Amino acid sequence: MKHTMRLPNRIPVLLILPLAVLFMHSCDPNGGIPPRILVFSKTEGYRHQSIPVATAALRRLCADHGIAMDTTEDAADFTEKNLKRYNAVVFLCTTGDVLNPAQETAFQRYIQAGGGYVGIHSATDTEYGWTWYGGLAGGYFTSHPKIQDATLIVKDHDHPATEHLGDQWQRKDEWYNFKDLNPNVHVLLTIDESTYEGGANGPDHPMSWYHEYDGGRAFYTALGHTAESYSEPAFLQHLLGGIRYAIGKKKRLDYRACRTPELPDPTRFQKNVLAADLNEPMQFGMLPTGKILLIERRGAIKVLDPATGLINVAYKLPVYSLEEDGLLGMAIDPGWEKNHWIYLYYSPATDESVNLLSRFVFAGDTLDRASEKVMLKVDVQR
Repeated sequence: MKHTMRLPNRIPVLLILPLAVLFMHSCDPNGGIPPRILVFSKTEGYRHQSIPVATAALRRLCADHGIAMDTTEDAADFTEKNLKRYNAVVFLCTTGDVLNPAQETAFQRYIQAGGGYVGIHSATDTEYGWTWYGGLAGGYFTSHPKIQDATLIVKDHDHPATEHLGDQWQRKDEWYNFKDLNPNVHVLLTIDESTYEGGANGPDHPMSWYHEYDGGRAFYTALGHTAESYSEPAFLQHLLGGIRYAIGKKKRLDYRACRTPELPDPTRFQKNVLAADLNEPMQFGMLPTGKILLIERRGAIKVLDPATGLINVAYKLPVYSLEEDGLLGMAIDPGWEKNHWIYLYYSPATDESVNLLSRFVFAGDTLDRASEKVMLKVDVQR
């Protein structure tokens, strides 16, 4: 007799459920974990009194919309290990030079790996000496008039930061003027300079924008100076849309895409002091022999032998050394092994108010003064 076995109808359902869960996890690389942002509000210049109110409002906004949020004013949190935890970093009313070079590198690599950036109000009054950041933020603050009402023009209704707005938006705030605006941003809001006093960017005066930048996503709004802003539903929706844009699709960060090299761990280096107690050292260079040639402002030319650790005065050049004059600069000729030339920029000990750029022969650990060839004479005031 032939026997057949029939599987219960519920078995395919049991198979489908784990497959569906597996599919959903494959679509969300974070496995259903809510996006997380870091709100950074360190200030080294003017400090906005609205920061505590803004932080509390952002915390409520994120909690209401399924976004985890951490806050910090400690730039030491800008490490590669820590930034990897976040889908976006919000610069909330930051001012001045808030990151050191190592922290700048960590943040730059974070953006290149696909991270997001949100700049609020004085985020453009930040890191003036770091041009990469200026490009990310989209420009730099220059000035502002008094707080007053003005009319904003909505240039794009399709972005989540502006889709809830009409063609115009009347509100009261502190209206920034900008310099070094990035021409590659997509402008969301402009301000009608005829509706307030003090505008300085003309008819296309931007107030909010977004763009993809160096591998990441950036959103900026100049709005948000006043504490009252953070109780306005339209403004909060504007911020939420910008944060959502910066978060993007929650893709995992890909540090293989980084163009900026990672800084080495400083604990892996051993520091050895080669010379100490120098008298106003100005410049040094390494000779092809491995010895180090260095100069002091008052005219001493010294040679350091790393093999022995000894430092000797090779020559004492007579110089005029009052105020800021003296032996000011040195360079070793690329062909030194053949010609033994070095170049010195110095103030000669004469009554003539000039500085000289001269070429000398430096051989046998000493300077041949008679070999001097004056290449440039610079008039100065003494």
